[in-house]
Amino acid sequence: MALDIPPLELEKLGAVVLIATRSLDEFARVQSRSDRASVWGVGCHPGLVGAHRGFDPDRFTAMVQSTPYVAEVGLDGASRVPHDAQRATFAVIVRAVETSPRIVSIHSYQATGAVLDVLRASRLRAGAVLHWWLGTPEETREAVALGCYFSVNHSMTRSPEALRAIPRERLLVETDHPSGDRFSPSPRRPGRVEPVEARIARSLGVAPDVVRDTVWKNFATLVDATGVGHLLPSAVGQMNRSVS
Repeated sequence: MALDIPPLELEKLGAVVLIATRSLDEFARVQSRSDRASVWGVGCHPGLVGAHRGFDPDRFTAMVQSTPYVAEVGLDGASRVPHDAQRATFAVIVRAVETSPRIVSIHSYQATGAVLDVLRASRLRAGAVLHWWLGTPEETREAVALGCYFSVNHSMTRSPEALRAIPRERLLVETDHPSGDRFSPSPRRPGRVEPVEARIARSLGVAPDVVRDTVWKNFATLVDATGVGHLLPSAVGQMNRSVS
Protein backbone atom coordinates (compact mmCIF):
# COMPACT_ATOMS: atom_id res chain seq x y z
CA MET A 1 0.00 0.00 0.00
CA ALA A 2 1.44 3.37 -1.00
CA LEU A 3 1.74 5.50 2.10
CA ASP A 4 0.65 8.63 0.23
CA ILE A 5 -2.56 7.14 -1.20
CA PRO A 6 -5.39 9.67 -0.72
CA PRO A 7 -8.08 8.70 1.82
CA LEU A 8 -10.76 9.01 -0.86
CA GLU A 9 -9.04 6.36 -2.98
CA LEU A 10 -9.17 3.97 -0.03
CA GLU A 11 -12.85 4.75 0.55
CA LYS A 12 -13.54 3.83 -3.08
CA LEU A 13 -12.45 0.28 -2.25
CA GLY A 14 -15.78 -0.10 -0.47
CA ALA A 15 -14.19 -1.86 2.50
CA VAL A 16 -12.77 -1.26 5.93
CA VAL A 17 -9.05 -1.77 5.41
CA LEU A 18 -6.54 -2.38 8.20
CA ILE A 19 -3.18 -1.39 6.75
CA ALA A 20 0.15 -2.60 8.10
CA THR A 21 3.22 -0.41 8.06
CA ARG A 22 6.45 -2.35 8.15
CA SER A 23 8.65 -0.01 10.18
CA LEU A 24 8.46 2.87 12.62
CA ASP A 25 9.60 5.27 9.92
CA GLU A 26 6.74 4.16 7.66
CA PHE A 27 4.22 4.65 10.44
CA ALA A 28 5.61 8.12 11.16
CA ARG A 29 4.61 9.09 7.61
CA VAL A 30 0.95 8.15 8.18
CA GLN A 31 0.51 8.73 11.90
CA SER A 32 -1.28 12.05 11.46
CA ARG A 33 -3.75 10.76 8.83
CA SER A 34 -7.45 10.84 9.63
CA ASP A 35 -8.90 8.34 7.15
CA ARG A 36 -12.62 7.63 7.58
CA ALA A 37 -12.61 3.92 6.81
CA SER A 38 -8.99 2.79 7.02
CA VAL A 39 -6.87 1.95 10.03
CA TRP A 40 -3.09 2.35 9.82
CA GLY A 41 -1.04 0.09 12.09
CA VAL A 42 2.45 0.50 13.47
CA GLY A 43 4.84 -2.39 12.98
CA CYS A 44 8.34 -3.76 12.56
CA HIS A 45 8.44 -6.53 9.95
CA PRO A 46 10.65 -9.37 11.20
CA GLY A 47 11.88 -10.05 7.68
CA LEU A 48 13.25 -6.56 7.03
CA VAL A 49 16.76 -5.70 8.20
CA GLY A 50 16.17 -1.95 7.89
CA ALA A 51 13.02 -2.09 10.01
CA HIS A 52 14.98 -3.68 12.86
CA ARG A 53 17.85 -1.26 12.57
CA GLY A 54 15.35 1.59 12.88
CA PHE A 55 13.40 0.09 15.77
CA ASP A 56 13.46 2.04 19.02
CA PRO A 57 11.48 0.73 22.04
CA ASP A 58 10.55 4.16 23.39
CA ARG A 59 9.48 5.40 19.98
CA PHE A 60 7.33 2.32 19.41
CA THR A 61 5.71 2.63 22.83
CA ALA A 62 4.81 6.25 22.08
CA MET A 63 3.50 5.46 18.60
CA VAL A 64 1.25 2.65 19.77
CA GLN A 65 -0.78 5.12 21.79
CA SER A 66 -2.18 6.66 18.59
CA THR A 67 -3.40 3.51 16.82
CA PRO A 68 -5.65 0.55 17.68
CA TYR A 69 -3.62 -1.72 15.43
CA VAL A 70 -0.13 -3.22 15.58
CA ALA A 71 0.78 -5.13 12.44
CA GLU A 72 3.54 -7.10 10.74
CA VAL A 73 5.31 -7.94 13.97
CA GLY A 74 6.51 -11.32 15.15
CA LEU A 75 9.18 -13.75 13.97
CA ASP A 76 10.37 -14.98 10.57
CA GLY A 77 12.45 -18.15 10.25
CA ALA A 78 13.66 -17.18 6.76
CA SER A 79 14.78 -13.65 7.66
CA ARG A 80 18.34 -12.34 7.45
CA VAL A 81 17.69 -10.58 10.75
CA PRO A 82 19.32 -12.69 13.50
CA HIS A 83 16.76 -14.66 15.48
CA ASP A 84 17.92 -13.18 18.79
CA ALA A 85 17.38 -9.68 17.42
CA GLN A 86 13.91 -10.62 16.20
CA ARG A 87 13.03 -12.09 19.59
CA ALA A 88 14.26 -8.98 21.39
CA THR A 89 12.15 -6.69 19.20
CA PHE A 90 9.08 -8.91 19.46
CA ALA A 91 9.48 -9.04 23.24
CA VAL A 92 9.43 -5.23 23.43
CA ILE A 93 6.30 -5.12 21.28
CA VAL A 94 4.53 -7.78 23.37
CA ARG A 95 5.34 -5.95 26.60
CA ALA A 96 3.97 -2.72 25.15
CA VAL A 97 0.65 -4.29 24.14
CA GLU A 98 0.38 -6.11 27.47
CA THR A 99 0.25 -2.64 29.03
CA SER A 100 -1.74 -0.98 26.24
CA PRO A 101 -3.85 -3.74 24.62
CA ARG A 102 -4.13 -3.52 20.84
CA ILE A 103 -5.23 -5.68 17.94
CA VAL A 104 -1.90 -7.28 17.00
CA SER A 105 -1.38 -8.98 13.64
CA ILE A 106 1.46 -11.48 14.15
CA HIS A 107 3.77 -12.81 11.45
CA SER A 108 5.06 -16.35 12.02
CA TYR A 109 6.55 -17.61 8.73
CA GLN A 110 8.72 -20.67 9.45
CA ALA A 111 8.55 -19.68 13.13
CA THR A 112 5.15 -20.86 14.37
CA GLY A 113 6.56 -22.72 17.36
CA ALA A 114 8.81 -19.83 18.34
CA VAL A 115 5.91 -17.37 18.17
CA LEU A 116 3.85 -19.63 20.41
CA ASP A 117 6.77 -19.79 22.85
CA VAL A 118 6.68 -15.99 23.15
CA LEU A 119 2.90 -15.86 23.51
CA ARG A 120 2.87 -18.67 26.06
CA ALA A 121 5.34 -16.78 28.25
CA SER A 122 3.52 -13.45 27.90
CA ARG A 123 0.49 -11.89 29.57
CA LEU A 124 -1.01 -11.10 26.17
CA ARG A 125 -4.48 -12.62 26.53
CA ALA A 126 -6.43 -10.39 24.15
CA GLY A 127 -5.73 -9.04 20.70
CA ALA A 128 -3.34 -11.61 19.24
CA VAL A 129 -4.19 -12.34 15.59
CA LEU A 130 -2.09 -14.92 13.77
CA HIS A 131 -2.01 -13.82 10.16
CA TRP A 132 -1.41 -16.33 7.35
CA TRP A 133 -0.98 -19.05 9.99
CA LEU A 134 0.79 -22.23 8.82
CA GLY A 135 1.13 -24.06 12.13
CA THR A 136 0.59 -27.76 12.70
CA PRO A 137 -2.77 -29.00 14.02
CA GLU A 138 -1.21 -29.29 17.47
CA GLU A 139 0.14 -25.74 17.29
CA THR A 140 -3.23 -24.48 16.10
CA ARG A 141 -4.92 -26.08 19.11
CA GLU A 142 -2.41 -24.42 21.43
CA ALA A 143 -2.91 -21.05 19.73
CA VAL A 144 -6.66 -21.41 20.24
CA ALA A 145 -6.08 -22.23 23.90
CA LEU A 146 -3.94 -19.09 24.20
CA GLY A 147 -6.85 -17.00 22.91
CA CYS A 148 -5.49 -16.23 19.45
CA TYR A 149 -7.56 -15.24 16.43
CA PHE A 150 -6.65 -16.29 12.89
CA SER A 151 -6.67 -13.97 9.87
CA VAL A 152 -7.16 -16.02 6.70
CA ASN A 153 -6.14 -14.91 3.21
CA HIS A 154 -6.80 -16.53 -0.18
CA SER A 155 -3.54 -18.49 -0.19
CA MET A 156 -4.35 -20.02 3.18
CA THR A 157 -7.73 -21.27 1.93
CA ARG A 158 -5.96 -23.85 -0.21
CA SER A 159 -5.72 -25.95 2.97
CA PRO A 160 -9.31 -26.83 3.96
CA GLU A 161 -8.06 -28.91 6.89
CA ALA A 162 -6.37 -25.86 8.38
CA LEU A 163 -9.56 -23.84 8.02
CA ARG A 164 -11.67 -26.45 9.74
CA ALA A 165 -9.25 -26.43 12.69
CA ILE A 166 -10.02 -22.78 13.39
CA PRO A 167 -13.06 -22.17 15.62
CA ARG A 168 -15.55 -19.94 13.82
CA GLU A 169 -15.55 -17.48 16.71
CA ARG A 170 -11.81 -16.89 16.11
CA LEU A 171 -12.01 -16.40 12.34
CA LEU A 172 -11.02 -13.18 10.56
CA VAL A 173 -10.20 -12.50 6.91
CA GLU A 174 -7.51 -10.55 5.10
CA THR A 175 -6.20 -9.97 1.60
CA ASP A 176 -2.59 -9.38 2.70
CA HIS A 177 -2.29 -7.66 -0.65
CA PRO A 178 -0.20 -8.19 -2.76
CA SER A 179 1.28 -11.38 -1.29
CA GLY A 180 -1.60 -13.29 0.27
CA ASP A 181 -3.97 -12.68 -2.64
CA ARG A 182 -1.57 -13.36 -5.52
CA PHE A 183 -3.57 -16.48 -6.49
CA SER A 184 -6.91 -14.76 -5.99
CA PRO A 185 -9.05 -13.95 -9.04
CA SER A 186 -8.72 -10.45 -10.45
CA PRO A 187 -9.13 -7.67 -9.62
CA ARG A 188 -6.69 -8.08 -6.75
CA ARG A 189 -6.75 -5.15 -4.37
CA PRO A 190 -6.80 -4.37 -0.64
CA GLY A 191 -10.14 -5.02 1.02
CA ARG A 192 -11.45 -7.38 -1.68
CA VAL A 193 -12.14 -10.33 0.59
CA GLU A 194 -15.07 -11.83 -1.35
CA PRO A 195 -12.93 -14.62 -2.87
CA VAL A 196 -11.64 -15.49 0.60
CA GLU A 197 -15.15 -15.52 2.04
CA ALA A 198 -16.35 -17.77 -0.80
CA ARG A 199 -13.53 -20.28 -0.30
CA ILE A 200 -14.08 -20.36 3.46
CA ALA A 201 -17.82 -20.77 2.94
CA ARG A 202 -17.30 -23.80 0.68
CA SER A 203 -14.90 -25.35 3.15
CA LEU A 204 -17.27 -24.89 6.09
CA GLY A 205 -20.45 -25.68 4.17
CA VAL A 206 -22.12 -22.32 4.79
CA ALA A 207 -23.14 -19.31 2.69
CA PRO A 208 -20.61 -16.50 2.11
CA ASP A 209 -22.94 -14.08 3.92
CA VAL A 210 -22.62 -16.26 7.02
CA VAL A 211 -18.84 -15.97 6.85
CA ARG A 212 -19.00 -12.17 6.52
CA ASP A 213 -21.42 -11.86 9.42
CA THR A 214 -19.23 -14.12 11.56
CA VAL A 215 -16.09 -12.14 10.79
CA TRP A 216 -17.73 -8.80 11.64
CA LYS A 217 -19.00 -10.19 14.93
CA ASN A 218 -15.55 -11.57 15.71
CA PHE A 219 -13.96 -8.23 14.93
CA ALA A 220 -16.44 -6.50 17.23
CA THR A 221 -15.57 -8.95 20.00
CA LEU A 222 -11.88 -8.32 19.44
CA VAL A 223 -12.36 -4.56 19.61
CA ASP A 224 -14.32 -4.91 22.86
CA ALA A 225 -11.75 -7.27 24.39
CA THR A 226 -8.87 -4.90 23.68
CA GLY A 227 -10.77 -1.70 24.46
CA VAL A 228 -9.56 0.06 21.32
CA GLY A 229 -12.93 1.27 20.06
CA HIS A 230 -12.12 4.89 20.88
CA LEU A 231 -9.10 4.72 18.58
CA LEU A 232 -11.03 3.54 15.52
CA PRO A 233 -12.08 6.04 12.82
CA SER A 234 -15.61 7.18 13.56
CA ALA A 235 -17.19 5.42 10.57
CA VAL A 236 -15.50 2.15 11.47
CA GLY A 237 -16.55 2.53 15.08
CA GLN A 238 -20.17 3.00 14.05
CA MET A 239 -20.09 -0.12 11.88
CA ASN A 240 -18.47 -2.05 14.68
CA ARG A 241 -21.09 -0.99 17.23
CA SER A 242 -23.89 -1.98 14.86
CA VAL A 243 -22.82 -5.64 14.98
CA SER A 244 -21.55 -5.91 18.56
